[in-house]
Amino acid sequence: MEQKIKAVQYGVGKMSIYTMRYMLEKGVQIVGAVDVNPEVIGKDVGEIIGQEKLGVTVTSVENAKEMMETVKPDICIITTRSLISELEEAYMLCAELGINAISTCEEAFYPQNSNPTLTNKIDELAKKNNCTITGTGYQDIYWGQLITSIAGSTQKITKIKGSSSYNVEDYGIALAEAHGAGLTLDEFDKQVASIDKISDEERQNIIKNGEYTPSYMWNVNGWLCSKLGLTVISQTQKCVPQTYKEDIYSSTLDMTIKAGDATGMSAVVTTNTKEGVTIESECIGKVYAPDEFDKNIWTIEGEPSTTITVEKPATVELTCATVVNRIPDVISAKSGYITTEKIGELNYKTRNLNEYIK
Repeated sequence: MEQKIKAVQYGVGKMSIYTMRYMLEKGVQIVGAVDVNPEVIGKDVGEIIGQEKLGVTVTSVENAKEMMETVKPDICIITTRSLISELEEAYMLCAELGINAISTCEEAFYPQNSNPTLTNKIDELAKKNNCTITGTGYQDIYWGQLITSIAGSTQKITKIKGSSSYNVEDYGIALAEAHGAGLTLDEFDKQVASIDKISDEERQNIIKNGEYTPSYMWNVNGWLCSKLGLTVISQTQKCVPQTYKEDIYSSTLDMTIKAGDATGMSAVVTTNTKEGVTIESECIGKVYAPDEFDKNIWTIEGEPSTTITVEKPATVELTCATVVNRIPDVISAKSGYITTEKIGELNYKTRNLNEYIK
């Protein structure tokens, strides 16, 4: 592809400051931006990322379709919410207009096992209009490709066990609320934990109706099974509140979380497979105390057993760099809702991204 890739940034919050800068540094032309916040609508995107004005202003969601029809982007970068149902409007707009789209939405990483009805709806429209829709982020490497690469050097696997922690302060209010941060323990039990106090049959009905709220690892386990060729027999999820002994102020929630209330949650997802491999993954998302930091630990048990630990990863920057490095892969992929384990390995892009379009 000789000309620059043209991109629209959908959601101009904390994450977009990195995705827009990274795109510009990799030769991508930002031709539009969308947000719901009246404080940023009308602002130049260059001003938002601390650079010179680029002559591209943020458009309201109501005018997004008209703007995208005018600028005709090659891809739309969506950095807004954490559930695919919350991205339905953005995804369906892109699919309707035949615009490729990639999102940091955690459920979008592998939504087939949590909201198949909406996934299929987006897939059908994207195929009809010849574009690719997907989700990516930190998990693409650190909960996905890194794990399957280690598996490739293992003779026999009996269990894959993972744990990853992150500070919800780094990602915005949607993620913090999804983790129950700021809730009392009683509120957490009713609003967050109750969804998993059900039978498998009840859960499948909720999933079929598009009403299930998965933890991030629910979709990661599905992605890993798909990548490794494992057949899922059963999958369960348990969400447990995280607390701290002292009050903690959350700038994202703009509130002080009282000692003993939920600072976030730990979600453990256990997947049993026909091939005898069990995947047990845990994500811990909370408002950090001063001495806490991000950590990513995965163990493959078998012959041989291997553990890999990543301490203090720059999770936000890694997420945004992953999104930007995936742009050529998405544009080059077949049409439909295509999750990244089917798009191929994620590689570092040394040149401008348009040079990698197949």
